[in-house]
Amino acid sequence: MTVSPSPEQSPLGQRSAYIDQYDPTLLFPLPRQAKRDEIGLQADKLPFFGADLWTAYEVSWLNLRGKPQVALVSFTIPCETPNIVESKSFKLYLNSFNNSRFGSVDEVRAKLLADISEAVWRGAPYQASVGVQMIDPEVFDTLPLQELDGLNLDRLDIDCEHYQPQPQLLRAAFDEAPVTETLSSRLLKSNCLVTGQPDWGSVRISYTGPAIDQERLLQYIVSFRNHNEFHEQCVERMFVDIWKHCKPIRLTVYARYTRRGGLDINPLRTSQPMALPANIRTARQ
Repeated sequence: MTVSPSPEQSPLGQRSAYIDQYDPTLLFPLPRQAKRDEIGLQADKLPFFGADLWTAYEVSWLNLRGKPQVALVSFTIPCETPNIVESKSFKLYLNSFNNSRFGSVDEVRAKLLADISEAVWRGAPYQASVGVQMIDPEVFDTLPLQELDGLNLDRLDIDCEHYQPQPQLLRAAFDEAPVTETLSSRLLKSNCLVTGQPDWGSVRISYTGPAIDQERLLQYIVSFRNHNEFHEQCVERMFVDIWKHCKPIRLTVYARYTRRGGLDINPLRTSQPMALPANIRTARQ
């Protein structure tokens, strides 16, 4: 019997040696399903599509003459993968490129593509790929800086007293005509599942269906403030709670978290197939 790795077994929260020679074994996959079980999701009956959009800001390697090279890298990891990659192990893996020589940026991309794909699809009955985009320094100054769109919920003057997820706060006007709207907030905060360190983020909720009570929705978002869970798991919990309690016809939940260790993680979950948003950067990222 194979025992799935747990977050406590990962490098997160432990002292780690700095390895600067390429080493794909540093990647530490964590199964998604254990946390999905908590919110009643079956692996073969997910109520959403989507992906986790990662941005790596600290990527460097040596060319064949030993000269350092730098790039930003965007990763797109489908939500159907059986695993996520624990973020500290991801950082340690990227650090292992620092003093390794590669003949071209394409060679670096090929390594990233193969290694991340193997880790997140490990144990699946089939193997697929992830998205990897190398962003050259020559275009750094063209990258957009913008906030999530939508009506700003933070304008509301509300009382907040819950700091663990409270789905019972959610309300919708089931006796009125459906609406289509996009709502956003910068008040999302949760904590790392292992270390308890704060994770700050913004969230955008787009839906068609019974009008959601905006004050209660903001109280619900704030209720994640002391909740310990990884970014991907928080967004899936939000999606399931809103889907269950507000019964929208369509729903998309998209969060952008501030970076830690040179990485940001930005999960998107949606009830209908859609093009993924551009991997923008918010002011706090």
